[in-house]
Amino acid sequence: MGKKSRVKTQKSGSGATAVVSSKEMMNFISELLQKCSSAAPSAGKEWEEYIQIRGLVEKIRKKQKGLSIVFEGSREDYFTDLMSWAEENNASCDGFMVTNFGTEGYGLRATRDIKAEELFLWIPRKMLMTVESAQNSVLGPLYSQDRILQAMGNVTLAFHLLCERADPVSFWQPYIRSLPQEYDTPLYYKQEEVELLLGTQAVQDILNQYKNTARQYAYFYKLIQTHPAASKLPLKDSFTFDDYRWAVSSVMTRQNQIPTEDGSRVTLALIPLWDMCNHTNGLITTGYNLEDDRCECVALQDYKENEQIYIFYGTRSNAEFVIHNGFFFQDNAHDRVKIKLGVSKSERLYAMKAEVLARAGIPASCIFALHCNEPPISAQLLAFLRVFCMTEEELKDYLLGDRAINKIFTLGNSEFPVSWENEIKLWTFLETRAALLLKTYKTTSEEDQSLLEKPDLSLHSRVVIQLRQAEKQILEKASASGRAKRLHFEKKLEEGAPLPRYEESDIALLENTGADAKLPIILRKLEEVEEGQEIQVEEHNVFCFLNESEFYPQIVHFFLIR
Repeated sequence: MGKKSRVKTQKSGSGATAVVSSKEMMNFISELLQKCSSAAPSAGKEWEEYIQIRGLVEKIRKKQKGLSIVFEGSREDYFTDLMSWAEENNASCDGFMVTNFGTEGYGLRATRDIKAEELFLWIPRKMLMTVESAQNSVLGPLYSQDRILQAMGNVTLAFHLLCERADPVSFWQPYIRSLPQEYDTPLYYKQEEVELLLGTQAVQDILNQYKNTARQYAYFYKLIQTHPAASKLPLKDSFTFDDYRWAVSSVMTRQNQIPTEDGSRVTLALIPLWDMCNHTNGLITTGYNLEDDRCECVALQDYKENEQIYIFYGTRSNAEFVIHNGFFFQDNAHDRVKIKLGVSKSERLYAMKAEVLARAGIPASCIFALHCNEPPISAQLLAFLRVFCMTEEELKDYLLGDRAINKIFTLGNSEFPVSWENEIKLWTFLETRAALLLKTYKTTSEEDQSLLEKPDLSLHSRVVIQLRQAEKQILEKASASGRAKRLHFEKKLEEGAPLPRYEESDIALLENTGADAKLPIILRKLEEVEEGQEIQVEEHNVFCFLNESEFYPQIVHFFLIR
């Protein structure tokens, strides 16, 4: 296998391992858990809460200095072992090698010409770190008795990774040693770097990510110290916040869904070697071959010798890339910003609007998305805005009028307006709402561009300013699009243009078209995970963790090969 495992206890700056009493540490942990489990702060107080939580975490980190387990040498020192291990376990190792691509970090470089759709990479199940392998490991006894681990496979993977890292003879040591020792996720940002995102659409998710990670750490620290089933874990004597932050970021940037061995359900996994691939625009080219029981990846395009091999991570926004992967993708064709909209329950027409929306499969309060391209809104958001702007008579027509049920199918179709007045209202609303959101930013797009031209800007600061600027550009486009649409429909109204009429035969047309805007809203499969979800009030207790899709969203969703 090459080098022997080289694990050491990290030393503090003074050269001696840090010492802190268990009672003192438990007091800090209890304070952190209480703070992170308290009721949500009032509007505008989220940053103040973040500073308080961060202050407690920094006190804990200072006390724990020197207690983390780290590997000697650089990450690159272990790539040879990774490739040897992969070859010994029947993974594909021909045609590529791990290479440093500068600002993109490490990735896979083709060592020969590879044709588009050629199967060039496969990883057998035995090499994967999964929830099932965690259950069969030293973590098993605690897993069987803790409902958080049982409910959250991503957290289980994080602990599985930490336990195996602490075991010098772990089967996965060649993989674990090849992982980054630090990440560029917001969990590693300095306070002033996070502060640059204040006023953006992404900042609340970043603050929640930090709060939930801190809460999880405090909960599991106490559990490991007190639960009998944790007595044999290698983490009992040393489980630092930095350890957990590293494990969370490792899983967050790498985890994926794969089928279980019998193919009856999905489970979560870390996939060695394959997870070295960097992202580009394209299509999902990775699947799971149940017959051969392995992950398989075909080439996204033709690659010449020495070119970098990319895969497509999925239709993520840049906010998702920054929060969950630690990078900003400049040419993101799927970029978008979230926008929360809802019909006020105090509105006189609330019941009627809620009923029409329900028939269309849309909650009365939703998280939608404004997109970077045209049209800036999805069919679902178009349907919501049409209902949101309906008059009482228009609502009655969609509830009680002729063919009312069938007319629901037209709500997300741009070709069948409710009325010219309704179109003017909804596009005016979008224009105004986007313009108002732009006013919440402390800088303009031009000022952000000037900041990005500074040569001494830190990597994290550059990423957050790029994200901040991208959000503004999407909002600017949405506002401009709303204005153009408003003017268009005002002209239609002024000219007395006839309103397009919906016909029964249009159902077949709507169902068979590939255009998003023409799909019947209640039949279409939403592209965005977050779009169309009802806004929920967070429960504030120790078990209020982010769900799996929020905490560690998958890089891709595997398709099965049988």
